[in-house]
Amino acid sequence: MPANTLDLVTELTLRRATPADLRGVLTLLARTAGWLNGLGVRQWPAGGFPAERIEPLIGEGVMYVLDAGDQVPAATIAVDGQADPEFWTPADRPGDALYVHKLAVSRTYSGQGLGETLLDWAALRAAVHGRPYLRLDCAKDNARLQSYYRKAGFRHVRTVDLPHRASGALFERDASAAIPAAAAGPRMPAVPAPRSEHAAHAWRVLDNTAHN
Repeated sequence: MPANTLDLVTELTLRRATPADLRGVLTLLARTAGWLNGLGVRQWPAGGFPAERIEPLIGEGVMYVLDAGDQVPAATIAVDGQADPEFWTPADRPGDALYVHKLAVSRTYSGQGLGETLLDWAALRAAVHGRPYLRLDCAKDNARLQSYYRKAGFRHVRTVDLPHRASGALFERDASAAIPAAAAGPRMPAVPAPRSEHAAHAWRVLDNTAHN
């Protein structure tokens, strides 16, 4: 909501998704999938995901939304300990990481640092839970997205080229790197500060997950 007429700040609430969020989450994922496919990126099915793929994530409490007060969230992210066995092998020590899935940012909020902030938050979550790494996989042929993750602190582990999977470029980042110096104090911030100076004047994230 606007804080004042001179410095407009949109407050976004980061919280666990509930069953009531299902339709909005599906809508955002479908819009994002359509946008990606329009760019020629086969990361996700063109029509988005069926409800039966997303309902379990909500039911398990691992899907989060950035709530802007609209029916469709500003962003979504799922963070869990489920390593895709087609990509991550026992040699990778899958239990050493949390894994990011279904990261999507509404085009309304694109370019404002929300995705990077959610990734920083997820890395903090991994660190708090004693996991050294935050990991994800993305489209093998999406150089632009891979560059985005590198700039967000991830390193390329390898690319697994399976003919039946569009994804397969594996990335990880050190979870502890997301902990700012201020974390040495008695309380660790639950949502890192926005990376973009412009974004800092556009929105503020209120974390509603700290005790969950």
